Amino acid sequence: MKEMANGDQKRLMLVDDDPNLILLVRDYLEFRGYNVLTAENGIKALEILKNELPDLIICDIMMPEMDGYTLVKSIREDERMGWIPVLFLSAKGQSQDKVKGLNTGADVYIVKPFEPEELVAQVESSLRQASRLTQRQTVGIDGRSTIQVRGDVELTPTETKVVQLVAQGMANRDIAKTMKVSQRTVESHVSNMLGKTGLHNRTELARWALESRNA
Repeated sequence: MKEMANGDQKRLMLVDDDPNLILLVRDYLEFRGYNVLTAENGIKALEILKNELPDLIICDIMMPEMDGYTLVKSIREDERMGWIPVLFLSAKGQSQDKVKGLNTGADVYIVKPFEPEELVAQVESSLRQASRLTQRQTVGIDGRSTIQVRGDVELTPTETKVVQLVAQGMANRDIAKTMKVSQRTVESHVSNMLGKTGLHNRTELARWALESRNA
């Protein structure tokens, strides 16, 4: 069992309509030292998120009332919680399913059935990445926490439009429709901006865009 000091205990949210999976995964994660909140669908999850923000969300895709895609889209559109890492759990294991899940805004896609140790490893990896993001921040002159990027970053007008839409929580395919270009073109722009800024993922890029706009 991995011990955690009380002050370091991470809070996870588990969203799934299968009570047996909820029970098994929650017990396993709690045994590993995590504090676990649970919800049976996206609507219940959003109700909880109004009052409590977990360090990471583990979410099924196919659920009644509100599916995982809609939940993640809502999370990414909310500046208060758009930074939270999301792991999708799904029985849909085709490549196109994984691509859709990741483009929707999830950080990791795990196919059911899965080994508990694989889930824990992905949780810990995502939490480490989130921690590195926090460590990359500095405090500006106004006391506001800002994310660091490489100096003299210059974006093209198209890249600027793309990053603004990323900051709004839009997935690549939705940005492509809005801008009337191919999804591959959008992905190329995102990749170019990550290279220019030295950031690691769309979440960091979105936070940088929001902070730059509000500066």
